[in-house]
Amino acid sequence: MTQQYDEPSSQASTPASAEATSTSSGPVLSRRGLIKAAGAASAAAVGSGAITGFPMIWAQNIKNVTLRQFGTGVSNLNDIAKKAKEDLGINLQLTALDSDAVAQRAVTQPNSYDIADIEYWICKKVFPAGVMQPMDVQRLKNFDKISPLFITGKLTPDSQIAQGTAPHTVGFVESQDSKTFAKSPTQWMTLIPTIYNADTLGIRPDLVGREITSWADIMDPAFKGRASILNIPAIGIMDAAMIAEASGKIKYGDKGNMTRDEIDQTIAMLMEAKKNGQFRAFWKSFDESVNLMASGEVVIQSMWSPAVAAVRSRGIACKYQPLKEGYRAWGGGLGLAKHLSGLELDAAYEYIDWYLSGWVGAYLNRQGYYSAAPSTAQKFMSADEWGYWMEGKPAQGDILSPEGKVMETAGAVRDGGSYEERMGHVACWNSVMDENKYMIRKWNEFIVS
Repeated sequence: MTQQYDEPSSQASTPASAEATSTSSGPVLSRRGLIKAAGAASAAAVGSGAITGFPMIWAQNIKNVTLRQFGTGVSNLNDIAKKAKEDLGINLQLTALDSDAVAQRAVTQPNSYDIADIEYWICKKVFPAGVMQPMDVQRLKNFDKISPLFITGKLTPDSQIAQGTAPHTVGFVESQDSKTFAKSPTQWMTLIPTIYNADTLGIRPDLVGREITSWADIMDPAFKGRASILNIPAIGIMDAAMIAEASGKIKYGDKGNMTRDEIDQTIAMLMEAKKNGQFRAFWKSFDESVNLMASGEVVIQSMWSPAVAAVRSRGIACKYQPLKEGYRAWGGGLGLAKHLSGLELDAAYEYIDWYLSGWVGAYLNRQGYYSAAPSTAQKFMSADEWGYWMEGKPAQGDILSPEGKVMETAGAVRDGGSYEERMGHVACWNSVMDENKYMIRKWNEFIVS
């Protein structure tokens, strides 16, 4: 998922820093347990205190250090940079681009940034190029607060691992100098996860005229000329796969890694629907999706959570509809450029650990996303906010956006319910396929057809 989207600052309560072994978002694994693959001796040293690992950098040492961060507009937000300056003294120079531009810049202009704020499917393209450095989890005191989704791929021990580029499959490498993804957790991460969500279809419940329960509903002839999907190939093809499988037209071996024949069948389905006039538009930007839905030109489409909220903020009915086949998920994190060293590297570690400490997580939760460290974000949210956003409980009072605008009123329940209900029903993650170049070529043929 990508978008050009900013939200102003939000309120925060006083944080607490108590260690947690479990949260409402599932079990939290210990740091020692998660890095055991790095070697028993190393793990024992960490556990014994022989290696303290978690340096605190005095504010005066990193004050006025400038870090250049780029990524998608979903999380390159001015309010986060402002808060980082207040808390750490660090200056963040933010650049927001679309997904394809992010992937290209990360590989072709590695000296133009210090921190890459990228999605995990992009990481699969970027990290093997050797332009980023693995991150030492021993330097992050909040590492063990990270959701198990990013460590083992499972929200709970009984969860099924979804198809596609699940973050944990590209989340670790074997050593400090490795460019090869590890098959199990190690001491070295490619990205420190920050943000993620479970995406589904947005609908205008006042205009669709019936209950929507399946991804296949977007192809209902009743919505001819009033349906839309997003035009970002690596993400749009996953929505198309959810639609095709739900319609019974295609059975994929792995939606996240299609064969050429599966790609051909998927594109053929889309071309037929386009020829028949099913689609009103193919959007690329956040604003496009909001305007299409708010105007009523489109009544069912691929959508992102804050876009649904933006439509509702205009007083227009809009719902992020749970579907029986599950969600398409995405996740992103912060990674370090290979050239980063010295004081700037120290500042980057301090900044990323701060990112996990709760304020940013609460900010992102209020936008309708999820924090990668739920237990720390909870410290910066009221009980009513946490109940609404994370536990699926009815709001007891007004639910505010980060800018303080009323998003929901008392009695409202989040579309899709609790964190466990939403992230526990992920069918696939955004993905980079082995046949990615072929898929993009076929997708572009569909768009211009």
